[in-house]
Amino acid sequence: MRMELQKVQKIVDDWIKKHGVRYFDELTNMAQLTEEVGEVARIIARRYGEQSEKESDKSKDLGEELADVIFVAVCLANQTGVDLQQAFEKKMQLKSERDHERHNNNPKLK
Repeated sequence: MRMELQKVQKIVDDWIKKHGVRYFDELTNMAQLTEEVGEVARIIARRYGEQSEKESDKSKDLGEELADVIFVAVCLANQTGVDLQQAFEKKMQLKSERDHERHNNNPKLK
């Protein structure tokens, strides 16, 4: 399974160099990631959960907010030397081995 996350990491790195001057420091990016995840949570809670959606939230694009999460996560990977392709492939292998029987045997998922 090749998803070309290395290509995504390069696209983000090139963008940072061209438009962003430099990466924000890791702590700033961590705070930014938390903020972006919060925006995703707000949309999900109000659009798909039991909270009512405010008129000002109805125009929010869930896909755009998820893309913001991915962008900042890729920034953190780039600046800390993480190869997301390798990490993702390793994680999928681990999840496949660890979770296959667990999920298949979970009566809550039937």
